[in-house]
Amino acid sequence: MGELADKVKGNLNEAAGKLKQKSDDPNVRDEGAAQELKGKGQQFAGKIKGALGDDI
Repeated sequence: MGELADKVKGNLNEAAGKLKQKSDDPNVRDEGAAQELKGKGQQFAGKIKGALGDDI
């Protein structure tokens, strides 16, 4: 997966996670926090790929 794809998926996961965190259900809030963290990780991976190239 390329740099841009990682960044886009990361942004989508962050946004979905933030929405889920507004739920009244604590399980959904926890899931949203995890999804937001996953999104941040994907964005970080995209930045690393951008710095090193898509060869990694």
